[in-house]
Formats: sequence, C-alpha cells, structure tokens
Amino acid sequence: MMDLHPKVIDLTLDRVSLLLKYLGNPQLSLPPVIHIAGTNGKGSTQAMIRAGLEATGKLVHAYTSPHLAKFHERIRIAGKLITEEALTQQLDTCYEANNGQNITYFEITTCAAMRAFSQVSADYTILEVGLGGRLDATNVVNKPAACIITPIDLDHQQFLGDTIAKIAYEKAGILKQGVTAIIGPQHDEAREIIEKQAAKVGATLLIHGQDWHVDVEAGNLIYQDENGRLDLPLPSLPGPHQIENAGAAIATLRCLKMNKINCTGAVTDAIWPARMERLQTGSLVDTLPHNDIWLDGGHNPAAGRAIAATLESLPKRDTHIICGMINTKEVEGFLKPISKHCKSLTALSIPDVPNAISEIELMEVGNGFGLTCFQGKNINQILKNLSELYPGSRILICGSLYLAGHVLRENKNTY
Repeated sequence: MMDLHPKVIDLTLDRVSLLLKYLGNPQLSLPPVIHIAGTNGKGSTQAMIRAGLEATGKLVHAYTSPHLAKFHERIRIAGKLITEEALTQQLDTCYEANNGQNITYFEITTCAAMRAFSQVSADYTILEVGLGGRLDATNVVNKPAACIITPIDLDHQQFLGDTIAKIAYEKAGILKQGVTAIIGPQHDEAREIIEKQAAKVGATLLIHGQDWHVDVEAGNLIYQDENGRLDLPLPSLPGPHQIENAGAAIATLRCLKMNKINCTGAVTDAIWPARMERLQTGSLVDTLPHNDIWLDGGHNPAAGRAIAATLESLPKRDTHIICGMINTKEVEGFLKPISKHCKSLTALSIPDVPNAISEIELMEVGNGFGLTCFQGKNINQILKNLSELYPGSRILICGSLYLAGHVLRENKNTY
C-alpha cells in the first residue's frame, strides 16, 4: 500500500472525502462518534473510554494508530480486533473504488475502517486522530457525540507548525458546532487557541481545572465536576500522567450520561500496550527472570517528562534504558528528563526503519547527559548483556512506537 501516494503524509480532506463518496459515504452511518485529538495521551484516553463503555456491555468500534506488532490492531469492530482477512477485503474494496488515484496509506485505511464500522451494529465509535486534526482523514464526521483534546505539546512540527499555538490550531480543527469537547490539561497558549476556535464554531468546552477536576487522595482517584464527586480506584495504566488521562475519560463518559460503573471500568479495566507497560510474560521476559522489563513508545519531550515522572513514582531501583528513535524526533528533549533517573543507555538503531537514528548519534546524546553508553544491534542480546552487567535492575525500552512494536513481536505478545 505504500506506493499509493508519493508522500507518506499529505494533509487534506479532499482525497478521503472523494473516496468515501465512492464507497457510499459510510461515515454518515457510524454509531455515535467520540473523536480524540492531542499530542500525548490519545491512545490511553481512548482505551479508558472504551473500557468504561464496555463495563456495562456497550459495543464499541475503535480506530487507533499507529499499530504496534500487527497492522490490524488499528481497527476494533464491536470490541474485537478486525481479522486480517476482513481488513484485507475492506482495503481491496477501497483500493478498487479509488481507481488508481493518489491517496495516502492512512487515508485509505481510515476509509476501510469507516466502511467496516458502518456494516456492524455498535453503540459507539471511537476515532483517534492520526496527525493534527483539522485536515486529518478522521475529521469527516460532521456531528460527533463528543470531542476530546488531550494535552498538546511539540511534535510533528514539520507538518503542524513549530509552536504550540500553531499545533493547537490544527488540533482544535476537530471542534464542531453544538458538540461538547472535553479539554485535557493545556499550556496557556494552546488553551487560548482552543477557546477561540470553540467560540468561532459554537462548540461547548469542558476544561480541565475549570469544569472538571481530578486528583489523588489517600490512594484513590478523586474526580469532581458540577454533577458531583466520584471516588474511584487508581488507573490500571501506570504513571502520574494517567490520572489526567483518566479524568478526561471520565469527563467524556459523564458527558455521554454514563454511570459510576462505567467510570470505574474506565480506570480499572483499560489495557493499552507500550505505555509504561511492565512486560509480564513472553520469550524476552523468560530469558531475564531477575530483571523487570518495561516498555514505552513515547517519543517527544512531553513523553520524556511523563516517563521520568513515572520512574520517579516507582520503587527505587537502578534503571537502564534501551533507546531507539527516528530522525524526526527531538532526541535531547526526550532523553533529558529520563536521564536523571537512569544509570546507562544502550543505543539501538530500530530494525527495518529507514529513518532510524544511528547508535552513534544516540550515544553522543546519552554521553552528554553523563550516562554510561553502550550500543547493540539485537534486542535479545542487548537484554542479556544488561542482565549480566546489572542483575536485578529495571530495564526500560523506549523512544519509539516502532521500537515498541519490534519488541512486542520479539517477545511474542498478543493483545
């Protein structure tokens, strides 16, 4: 599919709208849509919303990106991953309808997902924006049931702009007239742009710290809005940042008139791989019985800060990181906060990723932060080496969702 368009990313709604028209406009026949944009936390927030809805038997379609180990992970039909055969059939239909016209990989996948969703009954559809929002292929639903904007930070500047304000303008492009939007914690400049866009289009905002609040008290998550207070368990997804993601998910569920059972399910039942995930089983884990292996796919400065905060919250233990990144990311901005909580960095050029940063470049950054640095080519061997050098330590693999997917495949994880 990668030869469908000369560019991997080319933001516009023209091509996707035309193909959807050829397909009979399936986006008009979707169950109520929950549309999520933001820089960080989109995946975790949608996972919590989905878990919350499913806690009372709701059937939920979900479209997320990117995938980790297998392409079909992007699409869930009424709660279950689409089969590879069914996805192939949908893509073939879209490819034929497109009749050789330029279209990107993400656009044709989005059309396939919407066509699949329109053919199966469900209670809700969750659409996660791929990039930005205003011109993202998912932004073809005119009247979603709710919109969400998770925290906005610097990422994908080559496509979205080089300031938080410019990026916020693109993210705020999902706001719609008469649709309530739940707004996660934001920088002041991002919030200002979101509020201006909401006023322009006539969207209602529910803003973190103003319309809803979330905190931790005595080992519980405390959520509060104009409808009252909820005392809930802490999120199953680890890390202090998941408190705010849980708050956005709960605010969304309350907006949709869901009850406490749904909100409890959101925080206790959500599963979202490679987000500060401790790997519990698998072939890699089996070879290192005395080390904890953690995995995170975050790759921008805000993700680096979230990882650092999570490491700070964990029991004290020497931590060694294995890092691989792609060359469009801010390596120093990502690694700086993490480096304060680590003893060493092993650099790995991500296998089969042409724009992966070299081991030498990553080691130079790590050396600059005072870390002991190594390099390696094979994740299995790197883990064995670290286990021998630092028995009983915590090992964190981080820097890229591509690397996370490679690790999950090597570990033979299934979700």
